[in-house]
Amino acid sequence: MSPGKQASENEAAAPMAAGVRLEAMRRRVRLSRLVVWTVIAAGPVALCVAVASTPTTVEAATAARPTAVRTTAQTADPAGFAQLFVGAWLRSSADDATTAQARLAQSLAPDVDLPDPAADAQSKPESVTAVRSAQREGGTWSVTMAAQYADGSVQYYAVPVAADRAGTSFTVTGAPGVVVGPARAEVPKTSYGVTVAEGDLSSAVGEFLAAYLTGAGEVGRYLAPGVKLSAVSPAPYTALSVQQVLAVEEAAAGQVPADGTKVRVVAQVEARDGAGRWPLAYELVLKARSGRWEVAALESGTAQDGGAR
Repeated sequence: MSPGKQASENEAAAPMAAGVRLEAMRRRVRLSRLVVWTVIAAGPVALCVAVASTPTTVEAATAARPTAVRTTAQTADPAGFAQLFVGAWLRSSADDATTAQARLAQSLAPDVDLPDPAADAQSKPESVTAVRSAQREGGTWSVTMAAQYADGSVQYYAVPVAADRAGTSFTVTGAPGVVVGPARAEVPKTSYGVTVAEGDLSSAVGEFLAAYLTGAGEVGRYLAPGVKLSAVSPAPYTALSVQQVLAVEEAAAGQVPADGTKVRVVAQVEARDGAGRWPLAYELVLKARSGRWEVAALESGTAQDGGAR
């Protein structure tokens, strides 16, 4: 092939090769765009497919267990109700059912007749007190009442009372009946068997009770650390003397023992005021500290703020 012809063929092939390359580039661009749009279009579809194909897992919410509330059936004792009725009943008369006492008795016991005392009958009771309550079947009670008269005599009555389930409503269901009063119980042997002679412990007891009942000195100086107790106010007595001190523990009988030793005692005291003298008794707990006795608790009655700590 002549050089001239070869050169013309090369010149003609150059634009053709360039066109082929350009067309290839265009195809790649179109292919790239197609891939991009395919991915974009496939995204939501793939998501839907994934959601549809994924097994749905439902976790059952743990059921909240109801808090168990224990309710104890507590039926109120109708002793006060029966006391109110008997007091009004004994002070009323069938001859005059319009008095305040008669109307009160009839409102508490609509089906019970009023008494009809004679003109010279025993005077009205000075006080009426409930002394015993016994619960029976079906929400009924039997309440024993003691009526005390001015001459010192006491008459006992048994009163039947019905109560509702809630123990908030009562009705006297029958007339009172005269009964024998409660027998006197046998007194158990006391645990206070150690006699405490005059000395540090009896002096501590006497000084504390004098401050507590007569205002002679500050109560706080006789108390163990952490114990809070206020004196009776106003002071009910003007003087106080210790008659006897008995203890449970032998440690109370001798010298002040080691720090922290506790003893329980009962003190028999005599208090005086303008109206006379009064025999009283107090149970105490004392604790030894630094060679002296201090009051750790007053067990007769309720100590303020809990007594011993």
